[in-house]
Amino acid sequence: MVVKTELCAFSEYRIYPGHGQRYIRRDGQPVLLSTSKCKRLYIINKKKPAKLMWTQAWRRLNKKGKDEGIVKKKARKLVKVQRAIVGTSLEDLMKKKLVSKPKSAPTEAALKEVKERAKAAKKTASVVKGVAPPTGANIPKIQKSTTFNARGGSKR
Repeated sequence: MVVKTELCAFSEYRIYPGHGQRYIRRDGQPVLLSTSKCKRLYIINKKKPAKLMWTQAWRRLNKKGKDEGIVKKKARKLVKVQRAIVGTSLEDLMKKKLVSKPKSAPTEAALKEVKERAKAAKKTASVVKGVAPPTGANIPKIQKSTTFNARGGSKR
């Protein structure tokens, strides 16, 4: 069985038979209103339905609902392109980028020595304690400092 429903002139909700009120405007135009709320806002307060968030007019105006049919455009991925600078070619620029400054022999030796010392110190510390070095899971989190009072604010 099909039930004939009409739309409220204010909220655009369905009005089933036996519900709502028909208001005849001065120009003779019949206006169907679903509830006393719609009647009060439309006739007495003369509000515009598009200004009230709960009406269908506002939802239509602000593009709410009915998103399933619309597919948003996918943004194109940016592709970085390198160009040659006046006076130098692209190959020269790429060669300069790839070549890094070689470290001097004394600097490399000093770095190697520092790393070895750190490794030895770590090893001796674990041997003295007789315990394996702690893993990341066993390290306690940093505790909050006592500069905060009981309610969470800072001291004055």
